[in-house]
This record gives sequence, C-alpha cells and structure tokens, in this order.
Amino acid sequence: METKFVFGIDFGTESARAILVNASNGEMVASSVNPYPHGVITDCLPDTDIALKKGWALQDPRDYLHSLKACIKGCLLAADVEREQVIGIGIDFTASTILPIKQNGEPLCFREEFKENPHSWVKLWKHHAAYKEAKLINETAYNNNEPFIKRYGGEISEEWMFPKILQVLNEATEIYNAADRFIEAGDWIVMQLTGKENRSSCMAGYKGSWSKRTGYPKSDFFKTLHPQMENVVDEKLTNEILPIGSRAGLLSKEIADELGLSDKVAVATGIIDAHAAVLGAGISNPGTMVMAMGTSICHMCIDEKEVFVPGISGVVEDGIIPGYYAYEAGQSAGGDTFSWFMKNCIPKEYQDEADNRGISIYQLMEEKASRLGIGETGVIALDWWNGDRLLKDPNLTGTLIGLTLNTKPEHIYRALMESLAFGTRKILTAFNESGINIEELYAGGGLAEKNRLLMQMFADISGKNVHVVTIPHASAMGSAVLAAVAAGAETGGWDSVQEAINKMIHYKSDVYLPISENMKEYDDLFAIYESVSNYFGKETLLMKSLMEIQSNSRQKYQ
Repeated sequence: METKFVFGIDFGTESARAILVNASNGEMVASSVNPYPHGVITDCLPDTDIALKKGWALQDPRDYLHSLKACIKGCLLAADVEREQVIGIGIDFTASTILPIKQNGEPLCFREEFKENPHSWVKLWKHHAAYKEAKLINETAYNNNEPFIKRYGGEISEEWMFPKILQVLNEATEIYNAADRFIEAGDWIVMQLTGKENRSSCMAGYKGSWSKRTGYPKSDFFKTLHPQMENVVDEKLTNEILPIGSRAGLLSKEIADELGLSDKVAVATGIIDAHAAVLGAGISNPGTMVMAMGTSICHMCIDEKEVFVPGISGVVEDGIIPGYYAYEAGQSAGGDTFSWFMKNCIPKEYQDEADNRGISIYQLMEEKASRLGIGETGVIALDWWNGDRLLKDPNLTGTLIGLTLNTKPEHIYRALMESLAFGTRKILTAFNESGINIEELYAGGGLAEKNRLLMQMFADISGKNVHVVTIPHASAMGSAVLAAVAAGAETGGWDSVQEAINKMIHYKSDVYLPISENMKEYDDLFAIYESVSNYFGKETLLMKSLMEIQSNSRQKYQ
C-alpha cells in the first residue's frame, strides 16, 4: 500500500511551523518554520504612524496565510512525496486570538475603510487591553450566579473572546457593526483552507465560554453587558461547533492548487496549540499533567469527573481527548521572563564570555546559576511578569525580593527559574485540593528541552517525576494526529484519536526525579514564596497603585 502522509501545522506567537508525518507510524519526514513578517504588533499599525495603547497586541492575518503557504511548500520541497500521498492537514493555534471578518471570511483590516482602525486587526492572545470588559463580565456573572463562570475557576480572562468583542463594541462600534463574525484565528485558518465556517469545540470551550451541554451563555446575560450584545451569538458567531478529532472539510480546489496538494485532503477541526501538545506527548490517561512550556506555560490534564478548581483557566468536556473532561491552568509568563532578563540584565562581560567560549548566553547563565546552592541567592521572585492566571489578575507584576549590592545576574536568573516552578506547585496544590490528583509531570517545548537545571527544579519543587517530551514539535505532532483522524482509516489514516496516538506517537522521555534533600530545602523557600504571593496578590493594592501612577505619568508626559 502506498505510504500516506499528513501535515501538522502549529501557529505560535511569532511564527508557524509545519511538519510532514507518515500517517501510519508518526515518522516525521520534513519540517519547515516561517516567522510572521510583522511579528507581534505592539507599537503602531504597520505602514502607519497610528500608535497603539498600552496592553495592545495585534497581528496581521496576511502573515498567517504567508507562513502557512511557505511552511507547506517548504516541507513538500524537502520531502519526496507526491501530492496524492498527502491525506490530511491539522491546525493548532495560539488562543484566544480573535479577528472580525465578513461573511466570506475577509478580515476587516483588509478593507481600505477599516485598515487604519486598530480594532479591525487580529487581537492576539496576549492583548490585555480588554481588562475592563473582563471585569464587567466577571462581576455580572458572579452577581447573576451564571453557571458558566464556575467552569473557569470563577473568572474569565481579558485574553478571551467575549472581553475582546465587548471592547470592540465599546470603543469602535462601527467595527462591531461591520463585522459579520468574530472568529478565533485557528478557526479562520481552517475556514481559509476549506471554504466553510465552523468552530472548534476546544477553542469555543476554553476561550468562548461554550459548553457541549449548555452552549454559550444566554442572551439575557449578554444584554446586561451591553444592549447590542444581546444577540451576539446568533449575529456574530455560529452554532456550528465541531468536536476535536472531527473533519472540518476538504481543501478547496483553489487553495489545494496553490499549495500543490489534492482537493481530497481532509482538514481537521482546529485545536489550541498547547492542548495539541497533550496529544503530541502521547498522554491520554488521567493522573498526568502536561506542561507546554513556551513564551508562557500551559498546564493540562484530563479526568473522568468534572470538578470546579479555583483559579483554573477552564474545564471542557471532550476538550482534548474524547470521553474525558480536560482541565487547563497556566502561568502567563515562561520563556518571556527569561527573554526579558537576557535582553535587559546581562552585563557586557557575560556576553563576551559566552561569545569567547562559543556557547549561548542562556547556556552560560544556566551554568553560573547551577553553581549556586538552594537559598544561596537570598532572592525570591514572583512569576507575574505578565500577570497571574491562577489569581486571575493581569495587573499583577513581576517582583524580586532580597536584592543587595552583592546580588549578581546569576542570582536573579536562578530566582526567576525557581519562581516558575513555585508557580506550578501552587497550581498542583489547587488541583489536589479539588480532588484531581496528579502523579507525574510531562514537559514539552523549548524551555523543557534546553534547560536541565530548570527541569530539576520543577522535579524538586513539585515533588513529582518530570518527563521531558523529546518528540520534536509536540504541538505540531498533536495536530498531525488529528489530521490522520480527520482523514480516516479508509484513506490511510485512523478512526479514533486514541488509535492514532497509539500508532503515531513514539519517543523515550528524559526523566528528572525529585531529590529528597532538595525538596526539603525548597519547602522553606516555597513558604516564603507563598507569603509574598499572598501579600502582593491578595492583601495589598501596591502593584496596582504603582501601575496607576505609571499610567497617569505616561498620559501627562507623552
């Protein structure tokens, strides 16, 4: 039988990556990555002097199409594969990333009359300017005892779909009125491939407050937020929501010809990038938490029961693996924290040393930090450099306590690493206290693969075995699994997600075991972390007062 192949395409924050995979055994035969030409837009709209306000993070949907085509063509060029051998495409996308479109899928920012209005562009997941709208939604849901809010730990995030839609309505009514749909970027890519509009249950469930059993929140609730929001579901969304593992459609002939593929290629329903990593890691049983470690850290697990865990990002039935409730929690910063540190806190002599030795500055800092004993830095950090998801507060900020004239860069770097592990321990505690017991951790992504000291810290601080997922490009591989399921066994794929995982995911993980002596020493530091966390997160408004002063100063002096 002729070998069949599937594409898994992972749309991240800065770039897209495609892998071409043998559908029968999961062997990767080619990969290609392409950065978005405009990257993350935070200062001003492209080719204009229109400045963006604090907290804005936009993208250009043309970049997604550009990278999609470049990646697929790159893989086909690198692999000796005929177009008829490709049977499926799976898409994962960072979420919640929202754009307003016309009925035919055209983004409003493509139109001349709207292109200079920032609200017509894609609002990336880390667009935080809808925090007032999120606050209103959460307060209204709490006061009205809305049942949906319990599934999200008591609050939804300003990063999600409805706060962003409400911000558009509040600040740019003309864009809201002109939009026939608001859609997740992952669903929009699937629409571009198939010519059909439908939505992913994963994206709708985690980022759109949708439930398999009850649907979206009711119209009466939306009406209390804004009169024009009453019929937002019927007018601006769609009830055509497909479960994970289903087929969204086939490639349209136009896009198939452009990509050099057959129009018989099945396109899978999209999935959030971090959630795809669970499939890529081969995890399909309760008791294991997967940490997708990139610019931020996303923590996911599945269980047979539904409980409401305080501070989580959501629990969605069939959200990742059919037949299970899938849970998500997270930390708003991960790799972003280290990137900030490397960009702003490295002395020239450190960079010179790394250059002279032919190693990266990350390797040098890990080496220096590893020479320090537990507690030797005298520094405790809070992992809130982009807000805190467990406390549901984007306005909490990063903190370093214990700095002296003797503090060195490696002291700070080690404290930042420890803070990420401390934050994960708090998440594990929240799950355990709610009846979801986690026995082992699986870590995937660049942070996990490249930083051995960090992974040992996670093991020592959590007290769990930490398995590093060594399969390349776990999110893209998870999307490839869904592509094979969308194609089905009759064309050379698989008929279920579980079957596809069993046949396609094969790797030997690197395992970090907790060291008992280290665990005891870290318990003392964690107690201090918790005290600092409770003080700044619950007992004082110092951080928010400082941010208010900063905002007022910017308005005064700009």
